[in-house]
Parts: sequence; C-alpha cells; structure tokens
Amino acid sequence: MYKPSNKSHPVKGKAKQTLLKVNEHGELLPFLITQLPGKSRNSIKALLTHRQITINLKIITQYNHPLEPGQEVLVNFTPVKEDNRFFGLRIVFEDPYLIVIEKKSGLLSIGTDKEREKTAYTILSDQVKKENPRNKIFVVHRLDRETSGLMMYAKSMDIQKKLQESWDETVLDRIYVALVEGSVEKNEGTITSWLKESVALKMHSSSYDNGGQKAITHYKVLKKNNYYSMLEVKLETGRKNQIRVHMQDIGHCIVGDKKYGSTQNPISRVGLHAKVLAFKHPVTNKVVRFETNIPKKFFSVFND
Repeated sequence: MYKPSNKSHPVKGKAKQTLLKVNEHGELLPFLITQLPGKSRNSIKALLTHRQITINLKIITQYNHPLEPGQEVLVNFTPVKEDNRFFGLRIVFEDPYLIVIEKKSGLLSIGTDKEREKTAYTILSDQVKKENPRNKIFVVHRLDRETSGLMMYAKSMDIQKKLQESWDETVLDRIYVALVEGSVEKNEGTITSWLKESVALKMHSSSYDNGGQKAITHYKVLKKNNYYSMLEVKLETGRKNQIRVHMQDIGHCIVGDKKYGSTQNPISRVGLHAKVLAFKHPVTNKVVRFETNIPKKFFSVFND
C-alpha cells in the first residue's frame, strides 16, 4: 500500500501539470491511482497511453514501470495532441525551460526571407504568449524543411546559450532514419568527409580537408530490397545537410532529395526523419531521451 507522497503541486509555468514525489519502491499505475484519488483507473490509463506521464522528464507509457524513492512523476493533464493551432507539429515535452516537438515534413523550423509566417517557431511563439504575452522561445538547432522528427527550442536566452555553447557535450544521441535509393551493400559503415558551403548555399563534400568542417556519419541498414534501403543514421557531428550529402557520397541518395542527386520520390517527401533525441537537461542535468515512430510511408516501398 502506497503512503501519500509529499503534497503534489502544480509545476511553475505550467498550470495543468502536477508533480508527485516517489517515497518507496513500487509500480507506476498503483502509485498514480493512490496519488490521484479524483481520477478513475481508466482515466489514469488514458494518461499513460497518451504519453502524458513523465518520470524524471522521460515519457513513460508502461503501467508496471518500476518506481524508486526520490523519483519525480510529472502528470500533464493537457492532452498532447495535434490540432489546428499546431498543424505540422506535435509537442512531445514541455517544462519551464524548453519545448521538445515532433515536426512534420514540409514545415520550416524558423522563418526565411521568403516565408516568415507559418513555421514551427511562430506556432510555438504564439502558444507560449497565450500563457503570458512576455513569454518567448529561442532557436537551439534546426531541421531542414523536408525533414521530419524531433527538435527542441529554449524558453529563455540563457537556456539557449547554455545548450548551444555545450551542444557536443549536452547532446548524447541524435539518431535519424533515412530511406535511400538502391540496395546498400554494406550492412553498416562510417562516412567521413569535409563539408563546405558554396555561394549557391549547397554543401559540397571532400575526402580531404578543403577548409570546410569535418563531418562524420555512422549508418546501419534496417531494411532493404532491390530498389530501396532504410538506414539508421547516427551523427557524430552535426553539419548542415550532413546526412543528405553523405548519402549522396556513397551513391545512395535520400529519396525525394533532388538537391542532392535523388531521381526517385516514391513517398512524396524527402525520406529523412529525426527519430531519437537524447540530451542532458540544461537545468536538472538529468539525461532525457525522446523517441518517435518511423513514418509509415517509409515502409510502403517494402510492401510486396
């Protein structure tokens, strides 16, 4: 039988979240049932199913997830879902310091000279200003417009600066899934080159130091047939268009990526998705890890 934890309280900056302290070993569902007496068993299960429960900032969906004393369970009573306000993105995690989103292909991370209105940045800016007109968000890193998947924004300039200045030490994992043309012969490999941007804003790759930035990409084949391959791609460095250029280097361009040599587009989008983002939280220093599903379209080329 669970003893009541320290009195739960709303998290500062997020009125519809409740933080619960764990005092003894046990499992997540019984703990939540005890700590949320006003909620039915089914409604608590729904919170788990809809990814509204985090433990030490990591999303948990398993009913029997083990708990240890000292852990913090955050209950988000606001459903994490996409609606008209968030067309093109889904908020995966939010706390007073940062926002992690899953961006759809086709949505800009931030405005350009040609388009300043509908971007992930402006959508999120509008959202935080509804809570307080003084609230702002700050760009930490970007995904290309046609790349889908996980990325984060800071809620203050201090957090933005802290993340950007310690990016290599802070970010522990950035894993992508790439759908490429052709059957990749080697089941895994590493691509190393130097990338330099031309006046036409296109990245060029060189096998020797040409004054550009050194780029290292690791890949592993997840699935393939005679025509296409699905790769898990892990970045050791994070250069502009790195994966796209390196796939072209090995003769297996990302589908739909005309800029870097693709001639096929069987899924009507660029076949690149940021699947995993893991990093040390800039305030708590706890490791947080977020993972999304591979887009269903990526599997369609392997159907018999």
